[in-house]
Amino acid sequence: MIVVTGATGQLGRLIVEQLLTRVSPNQTGVSVRNPEKAGDLAALGVRVRPGDFAQPDTLARAFEGAEQVLLVSSNARTYGGDPLVQHRNAIEAARAAGVTRIVYTSQMAAGAASAFPPARDHAATEEMLKHSGLLWTALRNGFYAESLPMFMGNALETGRLDTPQDGPVAWTTHHDLAGGAAAILAQPGQYEGPTPPLTAAQAVDFTELASIASDVLGRPVQHTVFPDEELSRRLEARGLSAAAAPLILGMYQAGRAGEFAGANPALEQLLGRPTTDIRTFLQDHLGQGPPL
Repeated sequence: MIVVTGATGQLGRLIVEQLLTRVSPNQTGVSVRNPEKAGDLAALGVRVRPGDFAQPDTLARAFEGAEQVLLVSSNARTYGGDPLVQHRNAIEAARAAGVTRIVYTSQMAAGAASAFPPARDHAATEEMLKHSGLLWTALRNGFYAESLPMFMGNALETGRLDTPQDGPVAWTTHHDLAGGAAAILAQPGQYEGPTPPLTAAQAVDFTELASIASDVLGRPVQHTVFPDEELSRRLEARGLSAAAAPLILGMYQAGRAGEFAGANPALEQLLGRPTTDIRTFLQDHLGQGPPL
């Protein structure tokens, strides 16, 4: 059995949906904080059990009988929490339940010295997996394209895309990443340890994004750069928590260091088709983000 955690979240749900095209529902389980939100999956024959990384006692039954667990990384840091505690809880519960392999949603920039705090968390979690005694695969996912509208801010209204100095980013959709994860889960052993970067075919910076957005919208969007300190003030004015500010600033700092630039064909090879290009994504999603 394959158990997917976080299966009512955006990425987790898509992974389950695509996994079900490859694996029988009766060989698929989900671990979710609120089982009522997964009622449609239960109706398909998927095993639905409550499981919460913050409550490790719930995970033993959630992982019972699983050969593989897909561990969707925690977003606890966004809310001032500690994702590493939650990841450790999940890894220890999987080992106790007799799980053979953990597949973990890491990121392409995973590294202890990254300017992007989640990338440091991913590196630390990969170290936990390395010393867990289990087989493991870390999906080195490209930067989620679904976060791009937030970074675009109010550029649609103002015609100005204002950011700190940035760098190329291989923006990659949840749909494509879910397909890659499902392919790896359905055929275990393709990758041991970290995968190659699982990304879209192209990395673009915000100047290029502004140009593409101009074409999509049919009106000019200009990219301008401001100092890092100005971003901090803007975030404070929006009332963001102290925990959120370094996440957003760290993304730009890591981007200009080239940490998100390494587009790689591995994901397209797993999918057997081209990944979604950034122009198509912007056509579908522009206008969905709050202004910075």
